[in-house]
Amino acid sequence: MTASTAAPHADLQDNQSPVANTVIAEQHRISRNRTAQRIWLSIVLVAILALVLVGGATRLTDSGLSITEWKPIHGVIPPMSEAEWQEELELYRQIPEYQLINKGMSLDEFKTIYWWEWAHRFLARSVGVLFGLPFLFFLVTGRIEKRLRWPLFGLLVLGGLQGAVGWWMVASGLVDRVDVSQYRLATHLTLACLIFAAIVWVMRGLAPHSTDPVPSIGLKRGAGALAGLVLVQIYLGGLVAGLDAGLASSTWPLMNGAIVPEGLMEISPVWRNFFENELTVQFVHRLGGYLLFTLTLWHMVAFIRRGRESTHCRRAVLLFGMVTIQAMIGIVVILTQVPVGWALVHQGWAVVVLGFAVAHWRGFHGAYPFETAVEVRT
Repeated sequence: MTASTAAPHADLQDNQSPVANTVIAEQHRISRNRTAQRIWLSIVLVAILALVLVGGATRLTDSGLSITEWKPIHGVIPPMSEAEWQEELELYRQIPEYQLINKGMSLDEFKTIYWWEWAHRFLARSVGVLFGLPFLFFLVTGRIEKRLRWPLFGLLVLGGLQGAVGWWMVASGLVDRVDVSQYRLATHLTLACLIFAAIVWVMRGLAPHSTDPVPSIGLKRGAGALAGLVLVQIYLGGLVAGLDAGLASSTWPLMNGAIVPEGLMEISPVWRNFFENELTVQFVHRLGGYLLFTLTLWHMVAFIRRGRESTHCRRAVLLFGMVTIQAMIGIVVILTQVPVGWALVHQGWAVVVLGFAVAHWRGFHGAYPFETAVEVRT
């Protein structure tokens, strides 16, 4: 090779090297940002789980109507004097729950239910801060990839909507009812879990993924169906909580001595039974649990047969184990007539199962690729 022919190749290598180095540096920068964002989102997930648990305790202790006004900003400060406490109690005395159920409640008794509801609202505001401020920081400093800016902003908007839905739920029990509407309570819980699931989806996409092949497109779609079914089951659980339907039957595996108990369709029109008949709502929730258990079992067995050594198979096995634990907790809740502690474990574990089901589904799609996120600065 002559000097005249070697020179262009040398020049080409010199021209490519800075670009390659820039790409590598950019990928390292994105990787660091993704790690930071996963930590941020995991903290938000823990806070949402705590919020769901405190919300469940608020419902189980009949504390949700103790604060009769919606003060998104001022409401962060609880009563600080005896006069302020008396003012809050006087507001509570105006609603049907006090007049028909808690008439004569002392101030100390009122404080107990007030603190549950205040803690729930305080945690909700804290989740907003935990999500909103880091999101703004990552956005302003250019650390969020373009593909994620609108999805994350959408989650922020959903969080604000959730606060409005929470008040919409409370308002349903301030005039003509002694508790909140089970329709609105189930909506409130489901929206919280939908936000939780969406955050898991994004966070999982920011993490490295296994390169194991997917045995079939059907199993991939099945994972998505399972995640959706878990969310539906949580909605049904919200209806159970809203109606106190867990007390409609305290026996298992039979309900009041029968596989299909009497009284399932007593309300007219028929569709209302699925939302307003305590026995029917519990029956449907049980059927949903049986269906979820069966499908996760099938999903696991299919993976064992077709991809035993894959990461996907190990996740499917773990998901079935988690659903089995949830079913056992549900049975304990029924047999013990819904004690607060076990009921909260059941609710909290349901959210954990949802998160893992979504992560399992997301695992089939691969991590967000660097290629579309990298912008080479020349």
